[in-house]
Amino acid sequence: MIRNIIVPVRGDGQGGNVLAHAAAMAKRFDAHIEVTHCRARPEDLLTYTMAIPAFLKEQLMESAGKLAESEEEGLIADLKERAKGLGLVFSEDPTMKGGTVHWTEEQGKQADVIKHHGRLADLICVAQPDRAQNIGFNTLKSALFLTGRPVMMCPSTDKVAANLGDHVAIAWNGSLEASRAVRLTTDLLQKASKVTILSAGSGEPHGATAEDLKDYLKLRKVNADIDKFAVRDNAGAALLEHCGRVGADLLVMGAYGDSHEREVMFGGNTQTVVDTAKIPVILVH
Repeated sequence: MIRNIIVPVRGDGQGGNVLAHAAAMAKRFDAHIEVTHCRARPEDLLTYTMAIPAFLKEQLMESAGKLAESEEEGLIADLKERAKGLGLVFSEDPTMKGGTVHWTEEQGKQADVIKHHGRLADLICVAQPDRAQNIGFNTLKSALFLTGRPVMMCPSTDKVAANLGDHVAIAWNGSLEASRAVRLTTDLLQKASKVTILSAGSGEPHGATAEDLKDYLKLRKVNADIDKFAVRDNAGAALLEHCGRVGADLLVMGAYGDSHEREVMFGGNTQTVVDTAKIPVILVH
């Protein structure tokens, strides 16, 4: 059961959108949201390209510390306001009924904060990376490769459907990553009103077929439909097109069967989905 949702805040203005997606899931599963903020250490904000007197360094660190405290206070106030508008209760008690949310502040590197909190999370929610502005990729990469947990990539949108996850599509090719994605999202699939298995081609040699997956899900009280389609050029683009055609509001898929670096440099199915998806995507590596 999804009970613990992590939302890493990176200070780029996308926190509200990601929180809205997390709130829809939290209210669907009576889950608790932990908003984690990485607070840079004052010494990390100083430049070391030139020597500075000790007294000036102390003043700069004090000023940086006060600036960080002010930023934190502003973020917490904004979180409380947004939580109220989303119908979330601001509480440290994760056992309360209904969606709850709380704030956690840590110093250090963003990747370390995500690793610390993410490995025991049922779901990690992050913003869709923006390739044009080169932001968000490190957050997504850290969540995927350092935690081993399901990561929901949230596209920018004006409104998040309250019933998010009502129709879930599964990208299936029989791969290890796809298998793990299904296993780690079984609770979500059981809660959905409709599940569609999207399958292109024959998948991996000797890998489980879409029909095998349908039987696997049936044993877990999930009745899924199979939608097979042909791929002419880019499987990632075709997958997203068929998500829209079947009316899915959420996609579950294994991520980066090839290395992340190779897909970013030369393209790949996962990278196409990351770059162009218009619906939330739960990725598992």
